[in-house]
Amino acid sequence: MTQRDLSYDRYCDEVTVQTGLLRQALSGADLQARVPTCPEWTLRDLAVHVGGATRWMNEIVRTRASAEVPDEAVPQFAGPPAEDGPGALDAWLADGAEAAAEALREAGPGRKMWTWSWEQSSSFWARRLTQELLVHRADACIAAGVPFVADAELAADAVDEWLEIVAYVQRVQPADPAGELRGGGRTLHLHATDAAPGGHGEWLVELTDHGFAVRPEHTDGATGELRGPMTELMLAFYRRLPLNSDEVEVRGDRSFLEFWLERASFG
Repeated sequence: MTQRDLSYDRYCDEVTVQTGLLRQALSGADLQARVPTCPEWTLRDLAVHVGGATRWMNEIVRTRASAEVPDEAVPQFAGPPAEDGPGALDAWLADGAEAAAEALREAGPGRKMWTWSWEQSSSFWARRLTQELLVHRADACIAAGVPFVADAELAADAVDEWLEIVAYVQRVQPADPAGELRGGGRTLHLHATDAAPGGHGEWLVELTDHGFAVRPEHTDGATGELRGPMTELMLAFYRRLPLNSDEVEVRGDRSFLEFWLERASFG
């Protein structure tokens, strides 16, 4: 289903790049501010979640784990005490990202290990960690009131990966709301309006009786269509930007698009 994967080395680099950009967004921000897109979290909670996830994935990759690693087995998983201040949190984030990137590079692509997914290898974790960092950087920027811009290739890959995750959940958890994204011959069209000619910027998602199929294709007759620049398209697809935002455009049946986004918002 993936249209164009980035290289393994690119993902390894992005672990530290995206963490660095996240740290910039957090610098000087009120860490007790609520995160509108993750309302159960403060900015500090978000940072601890990201740093803990980075260390958890690092432990899996570093040890070539054959089974899920419990949180309590991950060194420094919970982060520094809040009373240690933002400097300690910043250093913890930076150190964790460097260690994870190093572990991924040392493992190399395709190294067998446990994952929760369809792909039991280091390649899955390199991509998953990159996209975890990218999307939560967006959350941090929104909460801190600073601009968020995603590299177009990385944002397109985020859409690709999320479609793969939704399809996987349909297969292994048929009772999940994602299981409702099938049947009826309905189609969803995603269109990045700033994509370069011949670039990766369109997705046609066709619901079938068995799930859905994705093609890199343009259409003018989809049941529902979401259009906008690549960054904003990705944010809306991940429910980080409301559909009534001036930065994206909805065509066709808005209720179908809302139906899709609601049922693909697990995790």
